[in-house]
Amino acid sequence: MPSPSSNSMQNMSSEAAKLAELTQSLLFGDIWQRPALSPRERSIATVAALIALYRLEQLPFHMQLAMDNGISRGELGELITHLAFYAGWPAAASAVDVLANTPHGK
Repeated sequence: MPSPSSNSMQNMSSEAAKLAELTQSLLFGDIWQRPALSPRERSIATVAALIALYRLEQLPFHMQLAMDNGISRGELGELITHLAFYAGWPAAASAVDVLANTPHGK
């Protein structure tokens, strides 16, 4: 399982070493690996939560991870459209900008 961008992890490692350790071992090493939800389902839930909570800083990494987990750009666009009615128009509009700036696959 990938981890947050190297710059983000470097910052976390130097400023909050335990948080970096927990991110790698617990979040991505355990939680994301649990079999009850697929990585695709976890990505949908994570992207939706980040949009709804307006956590734009984390969206680029998780949108790319969602695509790596089999979610198309079109599906992300549809998710954002759906969330506009639950999370608010500004959150959805900002998420569209993040998606537009997310590279097309690897």
